[in-house]
Amino acid sequence: MLSPTTEPMNYTEGQQNPACYGTPWYAAYTCPRHEKYVAHQLNERQIESFLPLYSSVRRWKDRRKCLDLPLFPCYVFVQVTEQNRIDVLRLPGVVQLVCFQGKPAPIAATEIDALRRGTTGSIVVQPHPYLKEGRRVRITSGPMSGAEGIFVRRKQRNRLIISISAIQRSVAVEIGEADVEPVS
Repeated sequence: MLSPTTEPMNYTEGQQNPACYGTPWYAAYTCPRHEKYVAHQLNERQIESFLPLYSSVRRWKDRRKCLDLPLFPCYVFVQVTEQNRIDVLRLPGVVQLVCFQGKPAPIAATEIDALRRGTTGSIVVQPHPYLKEGRRVRITSGPMSGAEGIFVRRKQRNRLIISISAIQRSVAVEIGEADVEPVS
């Protein structure tokens, strides 16, 4: 297991395996606080994975520290075929794949791409309570152009809420009002 002082690896970058094009993404549910360990194990086994992280400053009595925390606690996204799902489930720290009616629930590649673009740039991404209804918009410019979500205005800041319906979680991305258009 990774120690708390170990520098976290950047799991959002990396070359995609050409054999994985068209392969669906799934959410692997992990033991609490095992996300980085599971992502590291997947990386060692050359299984395409994605662990979105965000930076948070934590304060203690004697110090402050900037930590890279998972955007979705207890979840790591994996891109696997039917045959490779067993390899993922055998990893220490993986509890199960997110399933509906006994079948693993695929996650849209567009949602994963939007998360990748949001976490790799200078865009501020933070966890947000799950939203499924609201004013739907599409980003028209910038690194996340084409991403869709729900537009929210709070305290004179505009945010786009991107929701992953399979795991009932959302993230907030700060965005300018001129950079979005309504989705019909």
